[in-house]
Amino acid sequence: MTSSGGAGESSNDLTSDWPSELRVTKDRSALAVTFESGLSASIPAELMRVESPSAEVQGHSAAGKKLVAGKRRVTIIGAEPVGNYAVRLTFSDGHDTGLFTWRYLRELAETGSDKMAAYQAALAKAGLSRD
Repeated sequence: MTSSGGAGESSNDLTSDWPSELRVTKDRSALAVTFESGLSASIPAELMRVESPSAEVQGHSAAGKKLVAGKRRVTIIGAEPVGNYAVRLTFSDGHDTGLFTWRYLRELAETGSDKMAAYQAALAKAGLSRD
């Protein structure tokens, strides 16, 4: 993941959460996003799939979150805007129920590396694989 942003920017500033560009990469392995603040990132499809904001993945409480294995090669096959606040992604495994709000995309852009490391550690602890 790559990211850059201006000094003093606040992720609580709604204007800075607004994306100026969303683009599925040519190989469909990531979502490239640039925010009004200048922050830009390439968020891997695998991370977006396993951290989908859908009830299927997140459950209805923190205790209900599911560990999703075997998504290393998942790709993004569709992106559809939802109002002026989110995008619905369709993944190659058929998952399409998560709405990625601009604020959540920014969170993934800022903390994606940490989330991916935590995901890989959880898989290892559970004896599961990304493949």
